Amino acid sequence: MVLGESGTGKELVASAIHNEGPRKDKQFVPVNCGALPDGLLESELFGHVKGAFTGAIRDKKGRFELADGGTIFLDEVGDLSPAMQVKLLRVLQTGCFERVGGEKTIKVDVRIISATNKSLEKEIAAGRFREDLYYRLCVVPINMPPLRERISDVPLLAEYFIEREAKRSGQEKISLSSEALAMLMDYNWPGNVRELQNVLQFALVKCHGQVIEPQHLPLTIQKADMTTLGRSQRKRKLTSKAVADALRQSKGNRLKAAKLLGVSRATLYRFLAEEKEFSGRVFRDKP
Repeated sequence: MVLGESGTGKELVASAIHNEGPRKDKQFVPVNCGALPDGLLESELFGHVKGAFTGAIRDKKGRFELADGGTIFLDEVGDLSPAMQVKLLRVLQTGCFERVGGEKTIKVDVRIISATNKSLEKEIAAGRFREDLYYRLCVVPINMPPLRERISDVPLLAEYFIEREAKRSGQEKISLSSEALAMLMDYNWPGNVRELQNVLQFALVKCHGQVIEPQHLPLTIQKADMTTLGRSQRKRKLTSKAVADALRQSKGNRLKAAKLLGVSRATLYRFLAEEKEFSGRVFRDKP
């Protein structure tokens, strides 16, 4: 079970698990459990036979059958109704089910990866989620931390999204200025990686040159940056000598240098950007 806030990349984790495992040559079948009402979700998961309900003009395989030998990904599993929880529990226990309206029992060999942005322990305590189903699903829990807790990932993620979107739109190679990067690293990212991707898509639309600057970022980022900048300036004033000494002691490791200085790495990036001393492979100073 992959646990984490919305936008942290839970489906990508599930896909990676499938692609790196012995079932990679079989199907990876995702299902959004929160997007369909019970009647449609049951048919989607288990299939149906012709005439089972109005509109069932032919037999249809469900996602469990399609995933036989492979992996089924149950996204937003915390949104399942009590009735669907019972039906899913039976499949987990026996590997068997019947299509909607059918009598033939079908057995499949499927690895199940589930995901939720809810606290299932709280859902169990509130009586909205079955405890026995939770223990069936959560054999190997994987916690996806929010982006604000792994802010050092922002430069690599930014590089990836910028290169991908530029390639898709046929744009030339575009970089991210050190000032813009510092703003991204100061932001709290309530929408996590998905929000970062959207912000960079916005910036690419606004940017008509080859360098994304702070003014190309959404106003939400710029306003948040002004608040953060005010706090950081009040908290501590860096000097060129102190920064140079810290970088020398840390042998150029900016994370260690920031710790030595008692500031965040984003604050150090901002200072270096203002001093025009910092450059990187995905961001560079103004020409």
